[in-house]
Amino acid sequence: MLSGNASKPKLTLRLCEPRGFCAGVDRAIQIVVLALKKYGAPVYVRHEIVHNRFVVDGLRDMGAIFVKELDEIPDDGQPVVFSAHGVPKSVPAAAGAREMLYLDATCPLVSKVHKQAMLHVKRGRHVILIGHKGHPEVIGTMGQLAEGTVSLIETVEDVASFEPDDPAALGFVTQTTLSLDDTADIVAALQAKFPQIMAPSSESICYATTNRQEAVKASAPDTDLFLIVGAPNSSNSKRLVEVAERAGAVRGVLVQGPQEIPFDLIDRNEAVVALSAGASAPEILVEGMISALKERFDVSLELVQTAEENENFPVMRSLRDVPMTAADMAFVNGQG
Repeated sequence: MLSGNASKPKLTLRLCEPRGFCAGVDRAIQIVVLALKKYGAPVYVRHEIVHNRFVVDGLRDMGAIFVKELDEIPDDGQPVVFSAHGVPKSVPAAAGAREMLYLDATCPLVSKVHKQAMLHVKRGRHVILIGHKGHPEVIGTMGQLAEGTVSLIETVEDVASFEPDDPAALGFVTQTTLSLDDTADIVAALQAKFPQIMAPSSESICYATTNRQEAVKASAPDTDLFLIVGAPNSSNSKRLVEVAERAGAVRGVLVQGPQEIPFDLIDRNEAVVALSAGASAPEILVEGMISALKERFDVSLELVQTAEENENFPVMRSLRDVPMTAADMAFVNGQG
């Protein structure tokens, strides 16, 4: 192929806004970075702080050690950070019993769901949690409640087979990273079967999930390929792929970075490709995607913006005065 844009196939690239890091992810990463600054390495992190390999590897390079459970951590006085997805009550209880210094990086919007679920129980209701079995957030939310007080519903079919002891004493909450459309169908089925079921006091699905899905919906029509940057274990990223295909994209694909771009699926001149990123995917990966596409195509960039995000969740007071370098800030903001 000859050099110069004239020799390259033309490509329209629709770039979604908002995309990438949300305030909860930003806060969680910042907590680990600040803890390393204040206490030195190692800082232990129970599970992935957020679901993104680039972020986890970067924090590991700084001195973070990721563990599955607390029993992997020695009694060396170093802090442990709980991930943004939240943890069952038993985890901080176990840390406290060992007199461990722990920092809870649970997203405030996940903590809000915990409180909503506990309020249902306080008011005598059995809790229905709409979510995906085995997801860390679901495990954390169910772990706030006593056994027998919460049931997991994943699909409309689950609603049909669910028979509670008291149909008149039910309340529901949802995982924060679900598909809005799927959740609406499940809620409608619950309300049809159990007319007295109580909704949470405010929406459980978080603003970032909602905003990213709406931007994808606006970008998807007539799109040949929709690329979502995110990890295979990222619930909100996988939901974006599903939303893209339902909203009109011929094909949606989840990729972890530029090295996974399926160029074979962009098989014609003047193709239309859209690009977004899950809430735990740093912007540096999106920039790499754009650069990789520009190397092969004459790219015409279109920004599709459906919302502005100005949310900021502050870290705990004990870390607020710890200084960060410009490089630290770039990493926290997904730029380095």
